[in-house]
Amino acid sequence: MLDTMTDVELSESDDVTGAVNEARLVEEARKGNRQAFGELVMRYERRLIRVIQQFVKSPELAEDLAQDTFLKVYERLDQFDPSRRFGPWLFRIGVNQTLDYIRRRKRRGWWLLFTDRNADKSPDPEVADPRQAMDLQQEVEAVLDQIPENYRIVLMLRDLQNFSTSEIATMLNRKEATIRWRLAEARNMFQEIWVKRRDAKTSPIPKTPAKSDGMSA
Repeated sequence: MLDTMTDVELSESDDVTGAVNEARLVEEARKGNRQAFGELVMRYERRLIRVIQQFVKSPELAEDLAQDTFLKVYERLDQFDPSRRFGPWLFRIGVNQTLDYIRRRKRRGWWLLFTDRNADKSPDPEVADPRQAMDLQQEVEAVLDQIPENYRIVLMLRDLQNFSTSEIATMLNRKEATIRWRLAEARNMFQEIWVKRRDAKTSPIPKTPAKSDGMSA
């Protein structure tokens, strides 16, 4: 007779099984098994591209940077600590490589580096007015542009890509307490800048004083 497992137990079992399978793939890849590494690429490629697209505008560039990341990861497999999780280590290399690329471009402006996923696509006919969504996205990007890089990166990885603080700590090689503090600060900064921009837009435009004609009453 089969033992009955709760949903939680099943979930935990799946997580353990997945971790074991991934560890096996990593170990095989470290031994030079390209097929095993290919399975790792298939497992993480799409999410890695999505992460990189938070930092660069062009989807094609994001794919190129992702491919460069996997190449670096393969070359550095002998440096990977098998006792740790592979995913955060991979994303750490990907994020660092992307930031290095941006810095090489001499910080031409974060505004130009955000992803415009709908630039070459027709508006969704089910959306009544896609300009509203675009305006909101541009407003968010403009606010993010004003947040210092160390805080902005944490905010984007946590709130836009849903990485845990422990995963982000591994990616950025920082203590988890530092990541939590930066995240709280970044959220406060975002809120303050957002409110200031909103209030500035809703403030009445002061009237221009009437010019004097030089004549007294």
